[in-house]
Amino acid sequence: MRADAPALPGDALTLSGMKLFLIILALACGGLGIGTGEFAIMGLLPNVAASFGVSIPHAGWVITAYAAGVVIGAPLIAVAGAKLSRRRLLLLLMIAFTLGNFVSAAVHTIDQLLIVRFLTGLPHGAYFGVAALVAASLVPLEKRTQAVGYVMLGLTVATLLGTPIMAILGEALNWRVMFFAVGLIGALTLTLLWLHLPQDKPTVKASVMLELSAFMRPQVLLTLLLAATGFGGMFSIFSYIAATATDYAGLSVAMVPVIMVLFGLGMNAGNLIGSRLADKSLMGTIGGMLVFNILVMTGFGLTAHLPWALYLTIFLLGCTFAAGPAVQTRLMDVARDGQTLAAASMHSAFNIANGLGAWLGGWVIAAGFGYPATGYVGAAMSVFGLGVFGVSLWLERRAAHAASQ
Repeated sequence: MRADAPALPGDALTLSGMKLFLIILALACGGLGIGTGEFAIMGLLPNVAASFGVSIPHAGWVITAYAAGVVIGAPLIAVAGAKLSRRRLLLLLMIAFTLGNFVSAAVHTIDQLLIVRFLTGLPHGAYFGVAALVAASLVPLEKRTQAVGYVMLGLTVATLLGTPIMAILGEALNWRVMFFAVGLIGALTLTLLWLHLPQDKPTVKASVMLELSAFMRPQVLLTLLLAATGFGGMFSIFSYIAATATDYAGLSVAMVPVIMVLFGLGMNAGNLIGSRLADKSLMGTIGGMLVFNILVMTGFGLTAHLPWALYLTIFLLGCTFAAGPAVQTRLMDVARDGQTLAAASMHSAFNIANGLGAWLGGWVIAAGFGYPATGYVGAAMSVFGLGVFGVSLWLERRAAHAASQ
């Protein structure tokens, strides 16, 4: 087993193909549940609002509460669980997520739902971070980003299948059915993890201070800043894509689900292709995707009025998720002894990107620049991210040069 891997029993690289598949499947199943629970509610806000007799913007705080839980929970849980084995921590996180969704389906007031959604968001980032660390430890070094990508495949499949299916069920029956179904996915994940994830021991030198030491490393901070800004442009566009399609491009409302599917297909394609590219050149993939972002988002701004171009750019926008596994692996590399905290914080940064991108996109629309301007916002965010990437690369090369002297 590699020196940077968790203490799983035996030599992780000798796991049978079927055993490795079942472990990755269990980890990805958790991603499917978490992704579906996070995104499906967005299409059911009118139902939630009607159920509690509140406005849709008021109901929208349910999404904000969950995102706040993700941002706060990821670092706190990573630090609190520093001395736990990764298997035990994953089981505890999935228990909390499962119970949170079952309780979400049974609340009686909007205030109760806000509190429960905040609590349910707490395990989100830590789960993905720890799952990525475990997956990367089970395969040879040259395939670790692909393993991380397979875990994230649960999240991208959620956007393609889980979210629309649950949204349809919630619309036809009740929004509570969606949360109950997500709870069942959590229970299935818990069962699969219990059955297939091997027992392991906490890292001997693990401690709260070692985890916190990750934030003393400039490369960790730069990578988190890169994730929070350079890849937030996707959300500046996608948050308003339905209105862009119908109010600006002149498409019918019936075509909005098609656009959602194209975005989901792009996310899945980008995830799989990007993780393979990152195993060949990690920094090259991250830098290349930032340039790709700039081109795609600028193209969106220039051609959003053309339906065929809108379909193409939305698919390509989904493909920008290719950087996700690469950035996650980069964080694991530069964090050293604080891997759990750094890996979990990736999803805090991702949710900051979500909020920042949506806010900036809404700002330019409200300022009268129109829906295509969200593309230019996204491109500008990627330009800023490319600058952060350049600083990170310069510092790394300077350190390598100094070490060789």
